[in-house]
Amino acid sequence: MSGEGSGFAGDPAAEALDAAATVFGLLASPARLHLVWALAGGESDVTRLAQRLGGALPAVSQHLTKLKLGGLVGSRREGRRQVYYLRDPRIVELVGALLAPGSEAPAVPERSLGA
Repeated sequence: MSGEGSGFAGDPAAEALDAAATVFGLLASPARLHLVWALAGGESDVTRLAQRLGGALPAVSQHLTKLKLGGLVGSRREGRRQVYYLRDPRIVELVGALLAPGSEAPAVPERSLGA
């Protein structure tokens, strides 16, 4: 497959590929993807996020910690609450392109035995 006509010039640096793979790895979990979607609407604390996702508080907290360690999510103290927010607006664009109402779900390719 050639890159001609794809709109991309040249190959990305190895560091950029590693960083992108890390982000996609973090977003590979439906729960973390849902958290990013929820945080795209604004800051929230873990209790509200757990209620919105219908998940257990400890599990949501663990997912938030992974997203925070990966640099996608930040947090700040507000009294006794820890408030979470998205650190990079490009993540909102990426997730929005995949999940926004009216967008088509990405095609899932069939895996060949050699893959």
